[in-house]
Amino acid sequence: MEKLTFYALSAPEKLDRIGAYLSERLSRDVSRHRYGYVCIAMEALDQLLMACHCQSINLFVESFLKMVAKLLESEKPNLQILGTNSFVKFANIEEDTPSYHRSYDFFVSRFSEMCHSSYEDMEIRTKIRMAGIKGLQGVVRKTVNDELQANIWDPQHMDKIVPSLLYNLQNIEETER
Repeated sequence: MEKLTFYALSAPEKLDRIGAYLSERLSRDVSRHRYGYVCIAMEALDQLLMACHCQSINLFVESFLKMVAKLLESEKPNLQILGTNSFVKFANIEEDTPSYHRSYDFFVSRFSEMCHSSYEDMEIRTKIRMAGIKGLQGVVRKTVNDELQANIWDPQHMDKIVPSLLYNLQNIEETER
């Protein structure tokens, strides 16, 4: 990982190709149910994202977000939580350059769905719902200060976010009773 990070830092123009390669591998490993390799690939993507704050990060982020979306679409709760954690790490990064073509609509929808999870196992259901709330928080954090993004306060987004949060607040109160 150190060598890969060093290479990406010394040749930032190659970062998009590294991201595309890791994205391709991760996609293949998800479809083949090789979850250990999926975790390794996401860890590599996370570390590269944290290490490389440069002008060419926008191209890398596209591959990164595609992989996070792939994980969120998975039926496996562990992959959904892994994707959410990676997205939250990404949301905490201040980007130097604006992105004109990035959209977070899918993430708002998917994280809202996760907030309404009805998974059979109560412990896993709670983890999925908490991941959904953290994901929504990450989307808001990422978009609220970026003038180029769709306004997160628009009704189309708030109609998904607010009910998801209220639903979980209501469930917490019922559990406490």
